[in-house]
Amino acid sequence: MPLWVKDKLFQKSQIIKLLNLIDNTFSDEKKIFFSEHHLSHAASAFYPSPFKEAIILTADGVGEWATTTVAIGKNRDLEIIKEINFPHSLGLLYSSFTYYIGFKVNSGEYKLMGLAPYGNPIYADKIKNELLSIKKDGSFWLNQKYFDYMTGLKMINEKFENIFGHKTRDPSKDKIEQFHMDIASSIQKVTEEILIKILKNLREEYKIENLCLAGGVALNCVANGKILREKIFKNIWIQPAAGDAGGSLGAALAYWNLYCVREKEVIKKNHDDMYGSFLGPEFNDDFIEKNLNKIGAVYDKLNYKELLDKTAKLISEGNVIGWFQGRMEFGPRSLGGRSILADPRSFEMQKNLNLKIKFRESFRPFAPAVLEEDLSDWFDLKEPSPYMLLVSQIKDHLKINITNEINTFGIDKLKLKRSKIPAVTHVDHSARIQTVSKKTNTRFYDLISKFKDITGCPILINTSFNVRGEPIVCTPEDAFRCFMGTNMDALIIGNFVLKKSKQKIVFDKDYHKEFNLD
Repeated sequence: MPLWVKDKLFQKSQIIKLLNLIDNTFSDEKKIFFSEHHLSHAASAFYPSPFKEAIILTADGVGEWATTTVAIGKNRDLEIIKEINFPHSLGLLYSSFTYYIGFKVNSGEYKLMGLAPYGNPIYADKIKNELLSIKKDGSFWLNQKYFDYMTGLKMINEKFENIFGHKTRDPSKDKIEQFHMDIASSIQKVTEEILIKILKNLREEYKIENLCLAGGVALNCVANGKILREKIFKNIWIQPAAGDAGGSLGAALAYWNLYCVREKEVIKKNHDDMYGSFLGPEFNDDFIEKNLNKIGAVYDKLNYKELLDKTAKLISEGNVIGWFQGRMEFGPRSLGGRSILADPRSFEMQKNLNLKIKFRESFRPFAPAVLEEDLSDWFDLKEPSPYMLLVSQIKDHLKINITNEINTFGIDKLKLKRSKIPAVTHVDHSARIQTVSKKTNTRFYDLISKFKDITGCPILINTSFNVRGEPIVCTPEDAFRCFMGTNMDALIIGNFVLKKSKQKIVFDKDYHKEFNLD
């Protein structure tokens, strides 16, 4: 509420004021079109999807007042038909537990999701009995006596803490314990149950076989994987920039389709229109070379085949590679445009990447980027997952039986080798999968193919090209700075190869400390 009173009630006047900095003659309020928050989310999911008709579920913290909405899209028409309003919010419930465990709200939710498999959902019933009421159709009501986000700037209060018998964790001094892992597991399970209940009810009520998802909750790839396995809908498509950033795309799509285009019928092909989510800037070799020379970098320029051969060989030998190619991804996932790549077969690689490259907690999992045609040979997933938004189990034949796991708890589970691709196998034998198609990212596809030729493994570790708390790199200068400020071994940028050992620049190795913990 303090934010509403200070900022949100005056959006139009603020927009006009800022536009006047660009054009001091601008004054026409009619030129400003407002798209409701959840309409923007729904539009971002439906219009780029491969569907002519779909149910669209959006769930996040809060927009204007809506926190969860249901829309129906058909051709160019899109209408919100149901909504749950603030303060009853699945996103804010999940963020409350993010806060409780000591992570930063609106960025630490990924940590909560990654921590959940280390615990057991022993507090799930307590959450459902004390904190919220779940109705038959999946709609929910949060008991506000335990929360403080409606009137203050904290998520929870002392009554919330008393339910579980622990104070909110202070990340500056309190270690993550088994209790925190069990709490994470519990809220993850409750979130999944609510989503599945909502979707089963919608499928039965509207008889539509296609589902689109958007809103910050749709970035919960573990829940997405459970929804897929429930087979409630025949087809599912998730907006890759499902969070609020995707609202910019949705607002433009909503305005165009609902207000500009007179022809309401639209022909849908059997593919999405997100272009692999590679909607950002790109830089040609001339631009890159000029900038590398300006920086004083030492590099070799190779042709395409030499570049792939060199890079695949470096990765197969255990090197960590910064990969900067083509257009930048739109959304929170690096998909092979701005990526850090490594060998998934290495047992030590997950810990080393977390601690020496990303400068973050050792328990955070990494995603496998797998050739689309090899997906079902390595993972229990048949549908493509081009945007890294689905979690699935690895195949049984790749798993390693761990006889002493029953006596291993918490973070110690990281010490156990679980599969033949241990660096991308989470403690519950799951993986957050990206399928790579030659059609949407030829260069990344060809690199993985070359790695497969060398090793027999059609998979690379793919994580975002940044360090903890920093944005994903965008420009060649960003890439070089991150490369030099971490323990990466080589940077592949355009057709240029930079080895760390050959660089002559003195660089501040602790630059990552500029960025706050999430």
